[in-house]
Amino acid sequence: MATVLITGANRGIGYALSTLFKQRGDEVIAVCRQSSAELDALGVEVMAGIDVTEAESIAALAKKLQGRRLDVLFNNAGILVSQSLETLCFDDVARQFEVNAMGPLRLTHALLGNLGEGSKIAMVTSRMGSMADNGSGGQYGYRMSKAALNAASVSLAQDLKNRGIAVAILHPGYVQTEMVGFGGEVAPEDAAGRLIARVDALNLQNTGTFWHANGEVLPW
Repeated sequence: MATVLITGANRGIGYALSTLFKQRGDEVIAVCRQSSAELDALGVEVMAGIDVTEAESIAALAKKLQGRRLDVLFNNAGILVSQSLETLCFDDVARQFEVNAMGPLRLTHALLGNLGEGSKIAMVTSRMGSMADNGSGGQYGYRMSKAALNAASVSLAQDLKNRGIAVAILHPGYVQTEMVGFGGEVAPEDAAGRLIARVDALNLQNTGTFWHANGEVLPW
């Protein structure tokens, strides 16, 4: 049985991840800003009121978890503010950076003491953060924040390798979640299952790889 911490666990991919890890017998710590009736009924340990953009909130979470080993840290929380060049709002760009890039790095840094040899970190990113894959433009804040998350994740993979901690950089696919108005192509439970498979296959030899949830290696 592994201990798995998942951010953004109250809905969408995060809730699906919590459900599947719970079903296979792992201990789940479900972190979110606000819980949901479904999450409360799941029978996992819910830690609500945690905002990954606030240093005090993350410090409070780290204090609660002091002395507990985490086998998997799933940085899943994220936001999308749809923007074209004409509708560009720099406050929205900054907000996406805070949640999508700074948030996972803040949380990982705060919980380094809970991670040890054999622990794994999963960063839920997007292929929209790929330079080579950008053939449509737009979505400035989201693309930029996910590219920044990818860069931070590669650095973490390098810096943590000698501690025996591996990092996966994961694109879940176009998932049917509230973030995209439920217009995706993949059900959250299917995406979650594929993401878990990637984490199960993660090791120190493939740490720092940018994967599609289906196993395809994505271009930077």
